[in-house]
Amino acid sequence: MKLSKKISLLIALLICFKSQSQNINDYNFENFSNTPKFLSEYGFFKDLKNQIPADDVHPYSLKSALFSDETDKLRFVFVPKGKKVGYVKNKVFVFPIGSVLIKTFAYLNNNGPLEAELLETRLLINTNDGWQAISYVWSEDQTDAKRAIAGATIPTKFVNSSGEIINIRYRAPNQNQCKECHQLKKVMTPIGPKARNMDKLVQYNTGEMNQLVYWAALGWINENLGSSSISNYADLNAVLEDRARAYLDINCGHCHIPGGSADTTGLYLNYTEQGKERIGIYKKPVAAGRASGNLKYSIVPGHPDDSILLYRMKSLDPGIMMPESGRALSDEIGIKLISDWINKL
Repeated sequence: MKLSKKISLLIALLICFKSQSQNINDYNFENFSNTPKFLSEYGFFKDLKNQIPADDVHPYSLKSALFSDETDKLRFVFVPKGKKVGYVKNKVFVFPIGSVLIKTFAYLNNNGPLEAELLETRLLINTNDGWQAISYVWSEDQTDAKRAIAGATIPTKFVNSSGEIINIRYRAPNQNQCKECHQLKKVMTPIGPKARNMDKLVQYNTGEMNQLVYWAALGWINENLGSSSISNYADLNAVLEDRARAYLDINCGHCHIPGGSADTTGLYLNYTEQGKERIGIYKKPVAAGRASGNLKYSIVPGHPDDSILLYRMKSLDPGIMMPESGRALSDEIGIKLISDWINKL
């Protein structure tokens, strides 16, 4: 990445806005112990309801994102002043102690008659004792979000990608359920922010910019990472193989990876996995039981209906469905993508 006049202007603007910034840096995230009851207490946002971040909090986005019942995700990151973000190829960025990842799940309903609704905001705080996961559920009047250790069920409705109004009982996970996905070798870790999944344009107050270039301008990362880019699985013009692997990586690969919570299955769906059997091709399940649907292999090339992987993606039975948490609906777009991919194998 090469710094340009646009980046120099960005740096100047960031310095000008510094005096207006809320005192997030006064919060001791490194030795985090007293968890606020309400999201507003952190000072992450200038305008909480409209999700306008404070000056030291920056939006970010992923090329391919979790399905999560078609929720919109509003992502932000805070990195302590003067700290660098580490980079390891094909791994999640190495955020310094004191960093916070902020993700609000919402139904923005941009393509229908319903008003936008914020559902929950999840925080991942990198403390001296490791990453801590904390969830906040939004009030009905959308003025603030309250800590929800036990999670919550939110009856609501939203306008889906086809313009239909869908009723749903959205489930915000409890604190322990966060560990099901956010752990690698039994250590809590972020999932999404990898360089390969962030090489895209994002709209900032200063204009549109590639977010890796933006992070370089902030001094967080080096200008030239040399990272490859993952496909956006929703991009119909992208190569089918790349789209399918990107989908499986972000929706399944955080558990189905060596060291992940589904390590013992021997089914590895992370983007960089190359072993045919390890990604499921003619792979027999270790102990799927009735979840196999009496099918023999995870993936049968040319036969999606004979593939356990697709069978579990379609199911809404809690004892069968995959992913087993984070959804109450079937991802019809994802099911078609993986079905088309298996047909072409």
